[in-house]
Amino acid sequence: MADFLVPSTASPETDAQHRRRGPIHAQRHVRVVCIGAGASGLLMAYKLQRHFSNYSLTVYEKNAEVSGTWFENRYPGCACDVPSHNYTWSFEPKLDWSAVYASSKEIFAYFNDFARKYGLHKYVKTRRQVVGATWNKQKGGYDVQIKDLESGQVIDDHCDILVNASGILNNWAWPAIPGIDKYKGVLLHTANWDEKIDLRGRHVGLIGNGYFVIISTQVRSSLTYPSSSGIQVLPTIQPHVNKVTTFIREPTWVSPVQGLEQHVFSAQERTEFATKPGVLNTYRKDVERGLNGQFGIFLKNTTTNNDTETYFRQQMSDKLKNPYLEERLIPNWHVGCRRLTPGVGYLEALGKENVEVVYGEINEITERGCRCDNGEEYPVDVLICATGFNTSFKPRFPVINASGANLQDAWAQEATSYFGIAAAEFPNYLIFLGPNCPIGNGPVLSAIECQADYMCKLIDRFQTHNISTFAPKAEAVADFIAFKDDFMKKTVWQDPCRSWYKGRPDGPITALWPGSTLHYIEAMMEVRHDDWDVKYSGNRFAWMGNGYSQTELDPTADWAFYIRDQDDDEPLSRGRKLQLINKSGTVQVAHAVSFTGRDTNAPPKL
Repeated sequence: MADFLVPSTASPETDAQHRRRGPIHAQRHVRVVCIGAGASGLLMAYKLQRHFSNYSLTVYEKNAEVSGTWFENRYPGCACDVPSHNYTWSFEPKLDWSAVYASSKEIFAYFNDFARKYGLHKYVKTRRQVVGATWNKQKGGYDVQIKDLESGQVIDDHCDILVNASGILNNWAWPAIPGIDKYKGVLLHTANWDEKIDLRGRHVGLIGNGYFVIISTQVRSSLTYPSSSGIQVLPTIQPHVNKVTTFIREPTWVSPVQGLEQHVFSAQERTEFATKPGVLNTYRKDVERGLNGQFGIFLKNTTTNNDTETYFRQQMSDKLKNPYLEERLIPNWHVGCRRLTPGVGYLEALGKENVEVVYGEINEITERGCRCDNGEEYPVDVLICATGFNTSFKPRFPVINASGANLQDAWAQEATSYFGIAAAEFPNYLIFLGPNCPIGNGPVLSAIECQADYMCKLIDRFQTHNISTFAPKAEAVADFIAFKDDFMKKTVWQDPCRSWYKGRPDGPITALWPGSTLHYIEAMMEVRHDDWDVKYSGNRFAWMGNGYSQTELDPTADWAFYIRDQDDDEPLSRGRKLQLINKSGTVQVAHAVSFTGRDTNAPPKL
């Protein structure tokens, strides 16, 4: 695009006037503030740097380093439940993952190396925590308050567009169990791990096999949400401690999906991934097809769900080899109601001689350990709370719009977003992994990528038009939520299990998208402008400028670019365009049926 740019100092009123003197689609300076330098925040920085000019960006990160949850979580056995070669950006493979399920240290290195490779650290200010954002009625955009965690000073910033990439799995919480402040032993939380503590030879208590209690400021809430940290910790520490007493409250499905079991890559495999053209890409595609083929697991009465439940039940029974534990740990609700976890080595560890399983509620924590609903007290030297995170979608700081409304209040009872990226009546505010996005529907990083692309399309339109505000229409959000609620009735997520996917066992599904990840990617390919409330500064056509095109301002461009020997235009219809994007016709059906395969109960093509 040519260099005629709307100045960054232009007010909404003068923006339209200035545009009349320049060509169509003149770029104005756009100031973006991004909250969080985890995976999503780093991707946003990468996308802006790659695709935009005449912008400024600051990414505020509360931690001392980038990578978000993968910097924070260092507990023994911490790993991702997504196969490692597919827990990467689609365009940025890693050649040397150690195993199918890689450690948090490896994942931290991947995202940190990604930031270093593309020079993204220059946008990031660490040890800075955003504590508030208020819409500025005079000049538009948000006044942002940031706390310097080193000095305690609160500094101010301003942006045209605010992007919340703070994530949902890094706001850790102690379990709301009475007496936790009385415990006199070593108290640890998996999300705030003290690496100086030596567990060898000690009696360790472990609370959690995937659930934790949200802490209310006034009462103990009954809401519980899953975290796989306890499932990962137990098999890691069991061989090294004197004894583990693990406190389990409820059953959960624990098993890798068939075909995606743990596997340590051999030196030969890693060499082939790194040196043989196409080997790694073929492997990644096969795994991704398998992950995308799992969506049928989440639909009731499908072949995929029924077969997976049979497989999981058999796997758990074979590994537990204990009728007492089988009866209590194998659920009676459908596979997938909670997030699935591979649970590498967990079930086997429960049967080890130095592991005691206590099933039921913990009534209180005493000075020595835990007192449970069976009346027994269980003393321990070290008490580990594998109790996860507060996964409320409410912002962790006030977000105030022009009318004075706070998004924290608007989402206090139920978080209702537009496609997981924006909130009605909160203009120029974008969210990664917001309510009802595909956080558990299939491959998650590919979903984050399409969110970033969608945001960039909105930012591009904002930059090249005299738009003052954009936000999803309230009626569009309401219709989306109604469609989502109706869709969820046929999913296993609707089962009466306690899950962070919903606020209560019988409550609405607030975390997940009403469809597969591939479904989400297709839904997000184009901006549905009719769903957005857009307001302009001045005449809405001021962006048309002085009558000149951008092409005429570029002396190196072909001013007759549309004259050619044949029609080589890209497809205009959605169907033909999608066939080009998804490379329709290039995959043999037999080759495509990987891992769980393609559900025979899938709906027919229309």
